[in-house]
Amino acid sequence: MVGAGAIGGFIGTRLARTGAVEVSALARGATLSALRDHGWRLQQGAELLTAPAALAADDPRELGPQDLVILSLKAPALPALAPSLAPLLGPDTVVLPAMNGVPWWFGAGLAALGSVPLASVDPGGSISRAIPLRHVVGCVVHAAATTTAPGIAAHRMGRGLILGEAAGGESARLRELAALLTRAGFEVTLSPRIRDDVWYKLWGNMTMNPVSALTGATTDRVLDDELVRAYCSTAMREAATVGERIGCAVSESPEDRHAVTRKLGTFKTSMLQDVESGHALELDALVGAVREIGQRVQVPTPAIDALFALTRLFARVRGLYPQH
Repeated sequence: MVGAGAIGGFIGTRLARTGAVEVSALARGATLSALRDHGWRLQQGAELLTAPAALAADDPRELGPQDLVILSLKAPALPALAPSLAPLLGPDTVVLPAMNGVPWWFGAGLAALGSVPLASVDPGGSISRAIPLRHVVGCVVHAAATTTAPGIAAHRMGRGLILGEAAGGESARLRELAALLTRAGFEVTLSPRIRDDVWYKLWGNMTMNPVSALTGATTDRVLDDELVRAYCSTAMREAATVGERIGCAVSESPEDRHAVTRKLGTFKTSMLQDVESGHALELDALVGAVREIGQRVQVPTPAIDALFALTRLFARVRGLYPQH
């Protein structure tokens, strides 16, 4: 596990508890100390689940080549970290990014986007060089978790994982990975077109997250304000047009998606939680990438542009986004 926060702790603990694999962690600070002292810990309702951590380190060279590397860190941290991950990658290592938003590998092989990596999520192509596409299995996480203390994850809801080869189709390694994660208690779906699943989740998150960060509102309050809801719908229609242009069509309406969000109840988005805890915002992966893709395929995105600009300034004032 590269990153052992909310989602990383959730997945890492459940995998370690199967007894089928040894689960190590690349972590730092108080989280690293907690893993070394207590192993994996997950609050599941009233029960605290525990499992041993095979090894916890802050240097990939201490861990060596792995069969599976799950990336569960925040997107802004990956460009700087990726070049140091080479010691984890053997010839057949699978890399599973369990992360929010548009991943660095998303544009690879899409003729509409050309051959240049997306600057918003892979500045200078540093991640693509460090983690070749052949290692990657795409992943979409449908689960909510938080961290209650360093090294302790708390599962809130959902156990869904959608997996798919970045290049499309199926494979033996994909089926083997699905079997392992199913054994760990996840509800696994295999997708022959994982980019579609990435785009669909993003389509729902790209407005709720930044709007909640800007306003401090839970999702129910965002949807209850008819003007804010209408603005979100406008931005979502722009993103749907962008998706259609790159072959990731969305069949639902924004109103359909709002209804799904309402069913999840009252909750704080991950971006609002990051604001409250003073963590860097995943703005580029959730909004900036959509804007950049829109520019590449010549789809105007004025509502998305405004959302990106306002949230970026909000974050910069608070030191939660780079100043330049």
